[in-house]
Amino acid sequence: MTNENNTLPTSSARVHILFNGYARDGETPAVSRVASTISFVREGAIRVIIDPGMTPDQNAILAPLAALGESPLSITDVVFSHHHPDHTLNAALFPNARFHDYWAIYHGDTWEDRPAEGYDLAPSIRLIETPGHTLQDITTLVGTPGGIVAFTHLWWSAEGPADDPLAADMQAIHTNRARVLQIATLIVPGHGASFTPGETTPR
Repeated sequence: MTNENNTLPTSSARVHILFNGYARDGETPAVSRVASTISFVREGAIRVIIDPGMTPDQNAILAPLAALGESPLSITDVVFSHHHPDHTLNAALFPNARFHDYWAIYHGDTWEDRPAEGYDLAPSIRLIETPGHTLQDITTLVGTPGGIVAFTHLWWSAEGPADDPLAADMQAIHTNRARVLQIATLIVPGHGASFTPGETTPR
């Protein structure tokens, strides 16, 4: 369902970080070490994985999920913030899920066109379009009892970089950071631990 209202209700949705990502140099100039921050959101019967990308091994995703009492088969939805492999590589772990990106929903052999902007996966789980890192980036907003959490690649991590070195459109990043910061009380970035935005958070 698409919702044009900018407000998002807080709810009983629960947010869990399965794996804190990173991006750092590797052993040689041609090699880098990169992993996405991977998250799990539960609201009612909805079970969502966000950015099931690269990790040292699949157990880095499966073990914390099992500790929450969940099976990969129970996941109803997977969201890709964008289509870079470091954010999508382990999507096949969740065979029953619907897959969401910026312009469609995919399930089995079904491709359902829809814009991401304002699409509600659940009453308190909403997608918005936030291009910048790529022109197809989206952010997942989740209303929780503690406030609104934004899962997004508008920031790599709390530590930076302030300017995205791979940005398709840095001005769009500035614009969409401002939009998200008006809403979110907690940021889950693309490659780092969650953080509470403040005065030093890059705009």
